[in-house]
Amino acid sequence: MFSTVLVANRGEIALRVARACRELGIRTVAVYSTADRDSAVVRFADDAVHIGPAPAKAGYLNIPAVVEAARLVGAEALHPGYGFLSEDPDFAEVCEAEGITFIGPSPQVMQRLGDKAACRALMADAGLPVLPGSTGALTSAAEAKDVARHTGYPVILKAVAGGGGRGMAVVRDPADLVAAYRATRAQAFAVFADDRLYLERYVEQARHVEVQVLCDRHGGAVHLGERDCSVQRRHQKLIEESPAPGLTPTLRDRMCETAVRGALAAGYTGAGTFEFVLTPEDDFYLMEVNCRLQVEHPVTEMVTGIDIVREQILIADGQRLAFRQEDVVPRGVAIECRVNAEDPARDFAPAPGTLTEFVPPGGPFVRVDTHAFADWQVGPHYDSLLAKAVVWAPDREQARARMDRALGEFRIDGAGMRTTSEFLRSVLAHPRFRAASHTTSLVAAMADEAAV
Repeated sequence: MFSTVLVANRGEIALRVARACRELGIRTVAVYSTADRDSAVVRFADDAVHIGPAPAKAGYLNIPAVVEAARLVGAEALHPGYGFLSEDPDFAEVCEAEGITFIGPSPQVMQRLGDKAACRALMADAGLPVLPGSTGALTSAAEAKDVARHTGYPVILKAVAGGGGRGMAVVRDPADLVAAYRATRAQAFAVFADDRLYLERYVEQARHVEVQVLCDRHGGAVHLGERDCSVQRRHQKLIEESPAPGLTPTLRDRMCETAVRGALAAGYTGAGTFEFVLTPEDDFYLMEVNCRLQVEHPVTEMVTGIDIVREQILIADGQRLAFRQEDVVPRGVAIECRVNAEDPARDFAPAPGTLTEFVPPGGPFVRVDTHAFADWQVGPHYDSLLAKAVVWAPDREQARARMDRALGEFRIDGAGMRTTSEFLRSVLAHPRFRAASHTTSLVAAMADEAAV
C-alpha cells in the first residue's frame, strides 16, 4: 500500500479523499493556492504544499507545480479528485514518467475516452448505442449543416474536449446552426483550448441516467447501479438520486451491463461513469464517459455501502476487486443536493462572500460533504459548491422528505451570500419531481411557471 498520497485538488472533494486515505493508514499531503491557505483540507492533511496564487491556471492547473509538490513530499501516488487536472491525459502521463501512480485510468484510456468524438466511435464499435450524429470532429460549418440535415433537428453541438456542462449549444432552427457553430467553437477554445466540435441529435424531454463502474487491473469489472441526474440547469447537475426512479428491472440491467461492456472494451481501470440519455420511449444512448470520480458518487455509496474512493486507491495499488457483481446489492434510495453559493433569482449568478455562519444539518441517515466553515472566504476563483447534502431512506418519498428537512436545517449566512438551498427545496416539492416524471427540462419549466 502507498505510504503517501498527494491530493491534487481543493474543496470538499480534497477533504473527502484525504479522509479515505487516513482510514487506510496513508499519509496525506494537500496542495493549496494562496486563497486556500487556511482551508479545511490543509488543516486536516498530514502535510500541505503551497503551489501558487489564486488563479487556477497558476495553481491547481499548473502541472509542473503539482508534480514538483508530489516529488518534494515523496508521494508514491496522486489522487486528482474531480475537475481541474482529473481528466487530463498529459498530466497522468507526466505522473507516470515521474514514477508517481495516478489514481485513475491510464493516460491512453483517458485520451481515448476524453476525446468525445473518438469515444463515440469506440463505443459504437463495441456495440453500445450512440445518438445519431457526426462520426468524428466536425471540420466546418458546412459539414455541421450536412450532418444536422441527415440527423434531423433539434441537434446539439458539443465540444470534443468538453465537460461540466460547458461548450454546448442546442439548435432547433437550421437558420441558427452556423452562428451556434461559430459561437460554440469560440467558447470551447476559451474554456478547453480546443475548438473542435461534434454534433448529435438532441432528445427533448430526456432523462439523464448514468452508471458507475469499477474496474481493476486484472480484468475484473462491476457496476454499482445507476443514478438519475435529470435535475439540471444549463446542463449542470443540481440533484442526483440512486436508483433512478421508474426503470424496469430489464431496462436497468441492460443499461448497467452496457456500461460494463463499454468499460471492458476501452481497457478501463478505476472508477468511471457512463452517462446515458434516456428517451420517453425507454431507449437509451451513450452521451460520454467520465474518467474520474463524480461529484454525485455519495448517492451510490449510500445505497451500496461501497466506499468508491477507497476502491480507487486499492485498484491503483494493483489490488483485485474484493467483490463480484452478485455481491453488489443496492438498498433503499439516496438523494444528493448541491448547495452552491449562487443566487437563483439572478439566473444562478455566483454570490461569493465571507461566511459569518455555517451550520450543516444532521440527524439520521444525513451526510454532508463540505469544506465550508464560519469565517471561510468563498472567493470568485473557483467552483461555487459549498456543500453536498446526501440522505438515505428506505423509499424515495421518505428520502425526499428527509432531504427537504435537511436543507431546511442549513444555516448559511454572510455579507452578499446567497445559496441554492431554498431553490432546491422548491424542486423537491414540485409535482413532477415528486411523481418522478421530471426530465432535464424541469428547471427551465419552473422558470417559465414563475414568470407567468
